[in-house]
Amino acid sequence: MRNTAKITTAVLAAGALTLGLSACGSDKDSASDTSGPLVVAASPTPHAEILDYVKDNLAKKAGLDLEVKEFTDYVTPNTATEDGSVGANYFQTQPYLDDFNKKNGTHIVSVVDVHLEPLGLYSHKVKKADDLKSGATVAVPNDTVNEGRALQLLAANGIITLKDGVGTAATPADITKNPKNLEFKELEAAQTPRSLDDVDAAVVNGNYAIEADLKPAEDALVLESAKGNPNSNLLAVKEGHEDDPRVKKLAKLLNSPEVKKFIEDTYDGAVLPSF
Repeated sequence: MRNTAKITTAVLAAGALTLGLSACGSDKDSASDTSGPLVVAASPTPHAEILDYVKDNLAKKAGLDLEVKEFTDYVTPNTATEDGSVGANYFQTQPYLDDFNKKNGTHIVSVVDVHLEPLGLYSHKVKKADDLKSGATVAVPNDTVNEGRALQLLAANGIITLKDGVGTAATPADITKNPKNLEFKELEAAQTPRSLDDVDAAVVNGNYAIEADLKPAEDALVLESAKGNPNSNLLAVKEGHEDDPRVKKLAKLLNSPEVKKFIEDTYDGAVLPSF
């Protein structure tokens, strides 16, 4: 049984409001106390599962006391890292992190890349992307980077055409050609797989696809290529904590041959090692 502290979406809103207050009221938080356990905020799948593997199989020998806290959103892990409620996080890509820091004034930095979760287009209603009917509704993540990444996936497969140079900042307003007159429904990333019964198709992040029992290599109508992909998921800390010996130990373990084998054996291509 996993000894993992789970934090559900239901309490995140209230928790986020108190994070800053609790951090300000303590001179010794999770990030600054390097003698205590390293508390890492993570998405449940596959991030927390990978961390739990490290905790149960590798951490003790490396002299690392590791605690894993699960979060189901893409905001609170960074705010908790910023205010010291946790010492590190593992859930996001570099483009998402850069955008988050810019918009929120946070100071989170990457430590090491760990894995890639290919983004995919899924449907309960059609078997091929070409079968989408005119006017079909496609759900996409509503955060800046993942929405842009979703639209780039569709563009790479000839479903839409985007303005040159928009990159991961792309929005539906940047679509220059839309042959099927697709309508886009912007949802929180975690909601996209749950929308599949209500929309014609949805672009789903790899971790949420796995949680929804979708198999990217088999079920995706189109799937991101791993080759040259900048969207590896990474271990991150607040700037200034990169040299924390606990963080260095975890970074080394996350890039170990044992973790690489665990990822390859466990996720059957739905998660790919980035090292």
